[in-house]
Amino acid sequence: MAFGDYPAEYNPKVHGPYDPARFYGKADVPFGQVKLGEIGAWLGRRNKTPNAVAGAVSRAWWRWQHKYVFPKRAGIAPFFQLTVASMTFFYLINYTKLKHHRNYKYH
Repeated sequence: MAFGDYPAEYNPKVHGPYDPARFYGKADVPFGQVKLGEIGAWLGRRNKTPNAVAGAVSRAWWRWQHKYVFPKRAGIAPFFQLTVASMTFFYLINYTKLKHHRNYKYH
């Protein structure tokens, strides 16, 4: 699959219009229904290639957009979510510099 191509599992005659938020691969047991003893086997069945991870991130992004950004009466929630996510990200990347500015009690 090259950049911009449809997934190999996608068949327009079966699936209809392409939805970037949908996984077109073979269906598996949802994580919420996996028993503790089956977690290792369930994780072993996951595709861990960089393309698969990028596809999962892309599907999550599209699902988030369909839920919060694209509705006709979208509220202010996506802006707050992006703000909090960016604040957390920049805090984490600057943590090594910020930890030197702590106030300590020396007694």
